[in-house]
Amino acid sequence: MKREIGLFERLFDAGIYAVLIFLVVVTLYPLLYVLFASFSEAGQLIIHKGILWKPLGFSFEAYKSVMNNPGILIGYRNTLFIVFAGLAVNLVMTALGAYVLSRKNVLWNNSFMVFIVFTMFFHGGLIPLYLVVKGVGLLDSLWSTILPFAVGTFNLIIMRTAFMGIPDSLEESAKIDGANHFTILFRIIIPLSMPVIAVMILYYAVDKWNGWFYASVFIKSRELFPLQLVLREILIANSTDSMSAG
Repeated sequence: MKREIGLFERLFDAGIYAVLIFLVVVTLYPLLYVLFASFSEAGQLIIHKGILWKPLGFSFEAYKSVMNNPGILIGYRNTLFIVFAGLAVNLVMTALGAYVLSRKNVLWNNSFMVFIVFTMFFHGGLIPLYLVVKGVGLLDSLWSTILPFAVGTFNLIIMRTAFMGIPDSLEESAKIDGANHFTILFRIIIPLSMPVIAVMILYYAVDKWNGWFYASVFIKSRELFPLQLVLREILIANSTDSMSAG
């Protein structure tokens, strides 16, 4: 039997749709503003005030300037390497750690978890980290932004919790069939945990893409700068020029 929708429910649904549309517009407009500004002529864009609804004029000068800057392409290359190599290291190390810590028969399992959680609240500091990176020979290398951060504590806890939710009977059945721990992890545990793996990919990839602070500390060679450091230099140079002009 079809239920009739009352006036209040219609108004409530209309209000929800209005709020959602407003949120979509607020979210998309900054992206559209950047897109319109990139195709606008510089002179018209500088003197423009208020909301930008369309490109002011039409020019590819902004894109030509970007492509003529060799640092931009080098930065993209280095950032893509950091993202993909770092993502592979992060996923493998986090999955291995989460699998070990999620097994109930591991000796001192809870003690290890206490030490791991402890690192979330108390950090050794930047200077000890710098000395460790320098001591192992990773200074001025792209790997200095990957290997010291191979496992995120919060992400490890999330993945461990997901692995603990898988029934032990699956692991026991696999062991009866002669499977070792690597087979159990990569052929049973991980395929059953794809939602949390997707979340880990998102978390780690965004972190690697946006990371710039540790790169600025460990990397000195300009040909190894990630994109974020290149953009930071451009912004600082523009700010300095503006202050000098003022």
